[in-house]
This record gives sequence, structure tokens and C-alpha cells, in this order.
Amino acid sequence: MNLRLVFMGTAELACASLKALLETPEFSVVAVVTQPDRPAGRDMKLQFSAVKKTAVAAGVSVLQPERARNPEFVEQLRSLAPDLIVVAAYGQILPTAILDMPRFGCINIHTSLLPKYRGAAPIQWALLNGDRETGVTIMKVAPSLDTGDILSQEVTRIEDSDNAETLHDRLAGIGAKLIVPTIRDLVAGRITPRPQDETQATHVRKISKEDGKLDWTQPARVLWNRVRGFTPWPGAFTFVETGGKKKLIKIWQVQVEEGRKGEPGTILSADKSGILVACGQDALRVSILQQEGGRRMNVAEFLAGHALARGERFGA
Repeated sequence: MNLRLVFMGTAELACASLKALLETPEFSVVAVVTQPDRPAGRDMKLQFSAVKKTAVAAGVSVLQPERARNPEFVEQLRSLAPDLIVVAAYGQILPTAILDMPRFGCINIHTSLLPKYRGAAPIQWALLNGDRETGVTIMKVAPSLDTGDILSQEVTRIEDSDNAETLHDRLAGIGAKLIVPTIRDLVAGRITPRPQDETQATHVRKISKEDGKLDWTQPARVLWNRVRGFTPWPGAFTFVETGGKKKLIKIWQVQVEEGRKGEPGTILSADKSGILVACGQDALRVSILQQEGGRRMNVAEFLAGHALARGERFGA
């Protein structure tokens, strides 16, 4: 079997799956489609997407339409005669003209156990909601977002030590491991696509930078989940006023301390064991943090240059 594939992806999440397809002898990745180069960094120079970097390193042709429904791009894609299109973290809805093009259709790698967490940021939302497990779903692409029939799934446990970065990397690896056998089984007719249960469907929105602001009136367990869900982006943050100036503090690592009470946002203690902050219920012990414009530090390093005392407050 020599299956002609087109891969459509943009974010780092998709790179492991692209590499797995490139390394499979019976697959021929005839083109990679990714978002146009975008300005990024302090100097706002045009940057390749993570997927484009992977494709260029492998010597694969790269297509970068501004819009996937552009008629010229659709015809360009058609001329490649793909047998299957694989989509992962691409960033655009595909038109019917593309969905109907390959003989084996279009399939998508999604980082949740569909129908739960359709839409953007499923990894962050699984952490924010305190889920104990998540996984990867490979599904047929449908005209509506993340509603296609399920081809395969794999579950992974969410550990207390996980944050959005570690979970992202694990799910990227699971997707890469799952995609090759799923394609083989699909092409061989060994998979019966399973419709999603619409009664169990949930939808999640994109995360914004402002979402990272911590509300200390919430329970410590909720804030713990928010720190995990927003690490590394957009980052959980709060403010502290010292010397008459309000400073933004980014929070990287915390632990829940049950049974501790105080006015929400009040610092109960601050020493090398952590900065203990009262919440709406229980408290959080902050162990790794960063002042805006500074570097990430453990609490002992931070307190050596930023005196915080019992009774001072974190908050707006």
C-alpha cells in the first residue's frame, strides 16, 4: 500500500503525528498545509509555524493558504490527488469541497475524549475542571466542529503533577502512536465509525490572557486547577502591592493546604517553605513564582529580593 496523504496542522501539538506519518513506509505525505507565517517575538518578525518547521526539515512541500476555502487552494489540493487528509491543530474549519475530496475522507486528531470538550483548548479545560482522565480521539471530520464519527480513542490518567504543558506533550505522543494504526485499520475496512453521543457533548471556548488572573475568593482546589491549567500559557497571575506600587506576580507552582483560614488573598506566612495565601476555602502554598519582567524563582530566592510579610495581600 502506498497511501497518498496530505497533512494539515499548525501548532506544536501536531508535530509528533506528522513525524509518525513521515516515518511510515507505506504512507507518502505529498504536502503539508499550515497557517501562513505570522509575526511573533519582541521584534515581530515573521515566524514559521511548528508544523512548517517540521515539514521543511523533512523536505516536504508546504502550502499556506490564508483561508482553506479559497477556490484556488482547493483546486491545488485536488491536483495532489490525496487518498486521505489528516488534520491536527490546524486552526480553520474545512469546507465540504475538501472534506469530500479524498477517497478515505478527512480525519482529525483531537485531544479530548469526544464528545466531551469539543472546540478550543480541551487540554486546559480538562485541568481547569479537575478531571481525573482525558485522552485522544481520532474522528472523521464533519462540517460542524468536532462532531464527526469516532474512529479510535485512547485514555490517559491526569496526574496531580500534570499541568497543561506536561499533558500537552503526553497527548501529542498518544496521538502520534494512535494515528498510524487507525489509518491502517480505516483503509482496510476494519473500523466501524461510531457516532458521538450528542447528549454527552460539551463545548469549550478559547483561553484568553485575562483568564489567568486568580480570584482568591475561590476555593484553593479551584485555584490549584487554574494554575495547572494555565501553565505555561497564559500563566496564572495575581498582584501584590509593596512600597506603594502594584506588581504583577506570575504563579508557577502551588499546593493546597486544607483547613487554613483567613481573608481571601491574605498572606498567612511567607518563608522558604512557601508563601501561604488564604483562599475562599482552605489556602494555597506558592512555591515557584515570578515577578513581571523577572525570571522564575523558587520561593526562597524570591523572598530574598522581595520582602513579603504576614497580613499583606494578593489580589486585584
